[in-house]
Amino acid sequence: MARELPYIAAINEAIRLEMQRDESVLYFGQNIATTKNDPFLQEFGSDRVRVTPISETAEIGMGIGAALAGYRPVVELYMAEFMLVGMDQVVNEAPRFRYMTGGQVRVPLVMKAGYGFTAGWAGQHTGSIYGMFMGVPGLKVALPATPADAKGLMATAIRDDNPVCYFQHYLLLLDHGEVPEGEYLVPFGQAAVRRAGTDVTIVGTGWTVGRALAAAERLAGEGVSAEVIDPRTLEPLDTATILESVAKTGHLVLVDQATLHASASAVIAAEVADAGFSYLKAPIRQVTALDATIPYSRPMEEYVLPNEDKIVAAVHQVLGSAPVAAT
Repeated sequence: MARELPYIAAINEAIRLEMQRDESVLYFGQNIATTKNDPFLQEFGSDRVRVTPISETAEIGMGIGAALAGYRPVVELYMAEFMLVGMDQVVNEAPRFRYMTGGQVRVPLVMKAGYGFTAGWAGQHTGSIYGMFMGVPGLKVALPATPADAKGLMATAIRDDNPVCYFQHYLLLLDHGEVPEGEYLVPFGQAAVRRAGTDVTIVGTGWTVGRALAAAERLAGEGVSAEVIDPRTLEPLDTATILESVAKTGHLVLVDQATLHASASAVIAAEVADAGFSYLKAPIRQVTALDATIPYSRPMEEYVLPNEDKIVAAVHQVLGSAPVAAT
């Protein structure tokens, strides 16, 4: 049975339920358990819920060590950019051990971090850097766009025997949606078709899924049937669902909050061009952030980021229905 929950509450519910189910699940971070009134600390105690030093290298290293010792730690990193401080741990340590030991050890670690805080935060904490983690063997990447997926993907991440980068969008934290009660898992590598359509495929990631759905609704009023796909995880990536849609529609628009050459959309475009080129009736269009640091000014911020108008314009371009500019 489902009920309405905010995105952030759905994430916390997943962590709490997994900690109740499995005593090996730990939860710690720089702002975790700082007072005796912390609800996780009150329920699970200081052996399983701990505040860490103000050092991303230390807390990720602690997580890897705990995972190697048989625990399932969730490390609260708050901002994705903070992960860059401990990048050796994220890229060169956690994902490698299982392979290097021939599967003798596991690293069931969840690195939970926010991204895309484009609400006047300017140059820092506004990046969408998930794309840089897609190509690391052994590292999984989850990018929930709805409260239900926020819960289901977190539960799956905690149960996975590999390190998982779990990216939550800060502008989605207070968004409400229906979330199933009790145990709820969303499989990795299984995209969701958020809206069926026949004329064009729109693939959104994270926060941009909502922008893609709004654009699809607007396009429907113009007689254009858009199918909207949410990959949900970037590693593993469900290329098959995207290709199936493109085979049906013949047109593809990709929407991503990251800058073009650091985007997941660039990888998806390459996958479709490689495996589904014959399906395409027009070139792929990518709607991404402009190649610039996020500015402080709100009008400039909106100019840099993908939006509904840009998605609609891209759809018209791939369908050959864009207005001809006056000369």
